Amino acid sequence: MKHLLIITIALLFMQGCKKWTAVSPGSDYSIDEVFSDVPNATSALIGVYDELQGDNGYGIRISMYFPYDSDEGIVSGNIDNGRRGVGRYQLLLTNAEVSNPFRQLYRGIEKANLCIEQIPLMPLYTNGTEDQKRQLHRLYGEALTLRAQFYLELIRNWGDVPAPMIPSYKQSNLFIAQTDRDSTYDKILADLATAKELLPWRTEVTRNERITKGAAMALRARIALYRGGYSLRKNGQVQRGSDYIKYYTIARDECAELMSKRSEHTLNASFENIWRSVTSFTYDPQGEILFEVGAGGGNANSDSRMGNYDGPNVNAASRYGAGGGGIIMLPNYFYAFDSADTRRDVTVTSYQVTSSSNIKSQRRLGELNTGKYRRDWRVPLLPGSVLNVGYNWVLIRFSDVLLMFAEAENEINGAPTAAAIAAFEEVRKRAYKNADIGITPSTKEGFFNAIVNERYLEFGHEGIRKYDLSRWNLLSAKIAETRTKIQQIRDRVAPYNYVPQYIYWKNNGEEIQYYVPNNTAATAVPWYRPTQVPTSTEWKRVDWAQHLTAGNAIDNLPLWQGLARFFVPGKSELFPYDQATLDAYQGRLTQNPGY
Repeated sequence: MKHLLIITIALLFMQGCKKWTAVSPGSDYSIDEVFSDVPNATSALIGVYDELQGDNGYGIRISMYFPYDSDEGIVSGNIDNGRRGVGRYQLLLTNAEVSNPFRQLYRGIEKANLCIEQIPLMPLYTNGTEDQKRQLHRLYGEALTLRAQFYLELIRNWGDVPAPMIPSYKQSNLFIAQTDRDSTYDKILADLATAKELLPWRTEVTRNERITKGAAMALRARIALYRGGYSLRKNGQVQRGSDYIKYYTIARDECAELMSKRSEHTLNASFENIWRSVTSFTYDPQGEILFEVGAGGGNANSDSRMGNYDGPNVNAASRYGAGGGGIIMLPNYFYAFDSADTRRDVTVTSYQVTSSSNIKSQRRLGELNTGKYRRDWRVPLLPGSVLNVGYNWVLIRFSDVLLMFAEAENEINGAPTAAAIAAFEEVRKRAYKNADIGITPSTKEGFFNAIVNERYLEFGHEGIRKYDLSRWNLLSAKIAETRTKIQQIRDRVAPYNYVPQYIYWKNNGEEIQYYVPNNTAATAVPWYRPTQVPTSTEWKRVDWAQHLTAGNAIDNLPLWQGLARFFVPGKSELFPYDQATLDAYQGRLTQNPGY
């Protein structure tokens, strides 16, 4: 699936032009030809997968523009009518970074609709050999799952959207009305219940980037939590339905079933190894990654930009090639981690490679970057200024299943059950290895807050946080809280009075060594205590909290003022429909509140 095939199908347009055309183009395929056998139907289904990837999909825009700004990270650079406009919530109706992904998601739905309609109509679907039927049933389940993913992305970004469930050639009017998101959610939840019965477990098939049963189940749990969560409605209010417990129960049950199949999916013992595997193009035997978007081909249509856009800044002349710096991970996020939490130095990078010598240098506190898709971890290395690094975007991991289960159990029962606590602590123990994980709260509110924080730490830069905050109705509050925390770090006041104003470092070969007061633990990092000034001139000083005092980092403003600068509660939780789409609908599409 590294080179995905898009099938072009001649629909009614070709039928209508037939009497004017003497010869049919040989490159076109009729519906009957495409869905004539298993190989052709598989090619059509792969064309649906193709709409997940590329620059307008999870290759960069949906994965790394749409989820920011949040309380974890911020898009770097100054405001524009592009990615920074998305991050700052200054969403103009002419912003192509919003409109182009919108169109690609609908292309995916159109292709999926055709497969969903046609595959069950194939004679081989019911009358073929057992192997043919098994393969076609899987294709049908995959198409249902892919359509659900496309709709999830549309709904959580635009709210009530037009939701065609049949191919366009069957529609009497292509400009259909918006559908209430709850009914669309209910439809795709039912589809995923069907899909999971048709799909194989990951151990039953050759391992690749295709969807298996665990992915459909995890996606169903995720969608159920969105269905039961809060969202901005067309009346301008952030609300959730009174029947939300029904959907938390669906999520809980799907997760519980998955958790009982540890031979199929479980946690990787090492948090870092998850991302080492992604960046070295290997699979982990635990199957922690349940759903990922395949990338490849070295182009804007089918590949990805992870490791080029995000990650630490690396110089084109270095052995790693150019990339990084597109996303700044915020100081409050860095300090949300305990010093014993192994996730911090995987999720956040504090170094850069600025020269051809491959030597790392220290960044300042307001310049930290992401780390999960870093280019300097790529195996094999990809030097130069290559844009497409080939990394797959991870959509759902097993740790998400554990934490969704814990969250749903707590909500359903009014307090965390023993099973909920065990699931929560399993994620936490992996992060802390042998260190003390602290006491897990036993009240509903306390446990919910612990879940909010644990998901914050576990899923940094995985395109999850902003949407979690939205479904909890916490996005506005957390943005405001983040601004306050960054100023507290700047001023080094409680609870951040321990943050050093400066830190001192030197190179040990290509790597960074940090100064600590007694100079006996050369590998220790003094993030969590004021640093004594070294007497030796071999140590270099870099601004830490001081950088927040002196720096005008975003839009020529201090970091906390640039963060989500134009966010407006009751508006910014959703994107607007772009002007071209509104014009095409000629007044039949209702714009989202506030735009």
